[in-house]
Amino acid sequence: MIIENFKPFNGQHCETTTTGSLLYQLGIDLSEPMLFGLGEGLGYIFWNMKIMDFPFIGGRIKPDELTKNICKNLNLTLNVKETSSTKKAWENVKLELEKGKAVGLKLDCYHLDYFEKKIHFAGHYASIYGFDDEFAYLNDTNQQGRNAKTLLKNLALARNEKGPMSSKNLSYTIDKNQEGFDLKRVVKQAIWNNANDFLNPPIKNIGYKGIFKTSIEIKKWFKTSVDHKKDFGTSASLMENGGTGGSLFRNIYGDFIEECGELLNSEDLIAASMNYREIAALWKQIAELFVKIGETEDASCLDLASEIFVDLSIREKKIMETLKAICT
Repeated sequence: MIIENFKPFNGQHCETTTTGSLLYQLGIDLSEPMLFGLGEGLGYIFWNMKIMDFPFIGGRIKPDELTKNICKNLNLTLNVKETSSTKKAWENVKLELEKGKAVGLKLDCYHLDYFEKKIHFAGHYASIYGFDDEFAYLNDTNQQGRNAKTLLKNLALARNEKGPMSSKNLSYTIDKNQEGFDLKRVVKQAIWNNANDFLNPPIKNIGYKGIFKTSIEIKKWFKTSVDHKKDFGTSASLMENGGTGGSLFRNIYGDFIEECGELLNSEDLIAASMNYREIAALWKQIAELFVKIGETEDASCLDLASEIFVDLSIREKKIMETLKAICT
């Protein structure tokens, strides 16, 4: 059972790639930065729990919310199904595929056959467009495209995994409504919403406050880490290569703001996108310093990274205030 006319979305980030492939089926063709921006996706979190090997540094809003925001802003209906039954979960997907509709899945990538690095991450997404007696056929991020496939038994394990960011065998489809959307209007609203959320974090380890807090927390992390190379090196890799588009999603968001500037003929937005290029360069420097910290345990690199986090907190607060003012 293969959807022959399925068009794969070629993206860097898993959730935008997955949702983008479902939108293709509806005749909606938007760039990945546009989808990320319409999803009000830019964020920041520093999260540390005793059950975690090392703190998590994230650069986007929490899983699932991105697609919800995309559908809200584009006036689309999002159909989400969850169940604790693996049998029911597969029936939910199979039913939609037999109708010719691709389905978005939330997974733990640890169990997927085509992932070489076996790290548990239950906030991964891919779309399924077919299956046979043995394999499921998926559209995943750009290293796989339409060529991703995994054993059905492993897909079931990936969907049913427990742990941080996991859901109960979550799957989703998207439908059009009769009324369409005005892209020029909704991008301004999405920018304003994202800026407002970033500037008003509910706790101090989120948003610009979270970036500042990280400047202090990384020094505590350095003292408690038993494997600096693994901890700081893995964190750096996730920031640059973990589906973020580099620089913890700041490259993608800068591209979104630039695209909006062209769409709205706004010199202010174009200028703001240039500020994100500078911010992205600093995030790349953070990742490079993390690698050096892991390899050399050099305290001076730790101090410099801490200083850059303080600078980034100030810069990101200022640019979000600017964007909010532009789009008010």
